[in-house]
Amino acid sequence: ALDPDGQRVAFDARWGLVPSWAKDVKIGYKMINARGETAAEKPAFRSAFKSRRCLIPASGFYEWEPYAGAKRPVVFAPPADQALALAGLWERWRDPGGEMVVSTTIVTCAANDLVAPVHDRMPVLIEAENLEHWLSGSVDEAASLIRPAANDDLIRAPLYEIRQIEPGDD
Repeated sequence: ALDPDGQRVAFDARWGLVPSWAKDVKIGYKMINARGETAAEKPAFRSAFKSRRCLIPASGFYEWEPYAGAKRPVVFAPPADQALALAGLWERWRDPGGEMVVSTTIVTCAANDLVAPVHDRMPVLIEAENLEHWLSGSVDEAASLIRPAANDDLIRAPLYEIRQIEPGDD
């Protein structure tokens, strides 16, 4: 967002976009992600895609994969100690009591070859040289950035290992 002086500012937001026209905040539970391929046209995301794009900083993202008869989270993160800039959209919604709710959603795209074995979608990652194009560019410019990250922009690692504990293991 921009402050009154036109400077970019960080802000807290509820995850799960609540469109300004929504009747209930609970709609946000269904809108934690926006498909990048259709976000510019879908009524829930169209206005935000046009004028309220944001960056969501993250150290990585995770998906669940089947493992040893259960599921385990697998993290996808940059190979060095860097942050990711996830493409996001944000919106303002006023509840019936007059309180303003700021909400956000992560824009997703088809998974790259690294993520695809675990999930068919992934967050859109905005490279440093494209930050302004995402935040302030035209709808067409922003849409051109909706693509999978290069495979070598991320590493994959389990958040933890699941193993069967045998009697006598300490």
